[in-house]
Formats: sequence, structure tokens, C-alpha cells
Amino acid sequence: MPDALFAVTDLHLSLPDMTKKPLFGAAPRIEILKGLNFAIAEGEITGIVGESGSGKTSLGRTLIRLLKPDSGTIHFAGRDIAAIGDDEMRPLRRDLQIIFQDPFSSLNPRKTVGTIIASPLLLHKVAREGREARELAQEVLTQVGLPGNFVSRYPHELSGGQRQRVGIARAVALKPRFILADEIVSGLDVSSQAQILDLLMNLRAQMNFTMAFISHDLSVVRRLCDRVIVMRRGEIVEEAETATLFEKPQHAYTRLLRDSIPLPEVSDGWLKES
Repeated sequence: MPDALFAVTDLHLSLPDMTKKPLFGAAPRIEILKGLNFAIAEGEITGIVGESGSGKTSLGRTLIRLLKPDSGTIHFAGRDIAAIGDDEMRPLRRDLQIIFQDPFSSLNPRKTVGTIIASPLLLHKVAREGREARELAQEVLTQVGLPGNFVSRYPHELSGGQRQRVGIARAVALKPRFILADEIVSGLDVSSQAQILDLLMNLRAQMNFTMAFISHDLSVVRRLCDRVIVMRRGEIVEEAETATLFEKPQHAYTRLLRDSIPLPEVSDGWLKES
């Protein structure tokens, strides 16, 4: 893929299995990712789907180097970041942002919304001083559909959907090239889910960032994503453009996931008065 922001080759990851750790010595390692090869195009929203334990969250965190792979390459904007150290990764952190699944646990309850958004702006020198950072925080809150005066509120004063918007604001405030969204609508009601998906589509149109959207819900992925990667037991079993994958899935596991999307069974005449 010539315009790829990410190009991943033969990616392997193992993690310690703490359930089998002996009293003395290191825990045995369990293989999580098994030789993955794929690319993510610049400006694309790529869905990463699969059942629990498929490795999709581990893949996402490896992409942004919250986890270090055992082997393989992760070319980000042409540079292999798979094996570089923390010092070399630090300048890249601004361009690799994450929106977490649980906005309540990922937002510091002792800090105001303004501080939560402003701190990364100061850390990455997007803002020169506190007042400028606070003004930028107000602007980005408005951008994600929240009043600017929410800078003075605390996370516990917000609804789940509002907290997730704050998480989105914190990520997009840095104007990153890539955002990892990890199951970010799974804890929201249907109405809030729809609003967050609309927000992400609008922000992508405005800012042209690239996103990996991790989800187990194919109905959500179908609405949002340009392309889909299907994972099972640490391997990619299928990858295709969204429309193609839903119309003509090639792998039996993909068909199983597609067919599990809940659809209402409506009886004839349900609108008629009894």
C-alpha cells in the first residue's frame, strides 16, 4: 500500500501468563500475535474486530508501542518503530494517541476537564503556558460538542457519553496523525453510541487523521470504518474493504461474526392497531 501510514510485517507478540507464574522465577509467556502482516492507509479508519481473546486490543497497543513486540516490523510514516527505545519513541507520542474504552477510569477524578485536556498540550509544547492551554481546551471541547465551560467540571459530574467526548477531546487536541480507539462505545447506550460515531466521522473529515477502531460489534464497524481486519486467536483471518467484507465474506469465521449481528424480527402488521 504506497500511501500507508502503518505497514506491519511478521509481527509477533508474547506476554507473561501470570496465572501460571511459579513461586520463584519468571512467568511462562503466551503467544498473543502470530506473524501479522497488514497496512493502514493514511486518512483511513480501519476496524479491528474479533471475539474476546482474539488479540485485537494487544495489536492496537503494539501499534502505538504501549507494548513492545517480540519480532517483526512496524513502519509508522516510513520509520520502523518496533524495536526503538522510549527516548526515541517520545517525540512520536504526540502523533500516536489513544481513546480508552472506559472514560471514567482513564480520566483522573481529581483533575478538572480543563486540566485533563491542557496537560498534554503543555507536555508536547503545543501550548506555551497554562492560559493558552486552557483556551485551547475550551476550543476542543466545543469541537467535540461540549460547552467550553466544562473545563471547570470534574469527570464524576459528567455522563458516560460526555466523559467519552472528553477522552476524544484529549486525543484530538494534539492533532495526531493516528488515533487508536479501543472499544470506545461498548459501554454506552444506543443513542450515545450513534452520537459518538457521528462525532468521529465529522472529526475525521475535518482533521484527516488515521484511526484504528477496535470493536466486537460489527454493526458499529460497518457504519464507521473504511476497511476491516478480522482477527481470531492472534491471527488475521480476513481483511477487506468494509462493503466487500459484509457482502462477500471469504472466511467462515467472518461469516459467523456477520451473522451474529442482532437484527429485530418484525412480524407483519406490527404497526396495526389491535
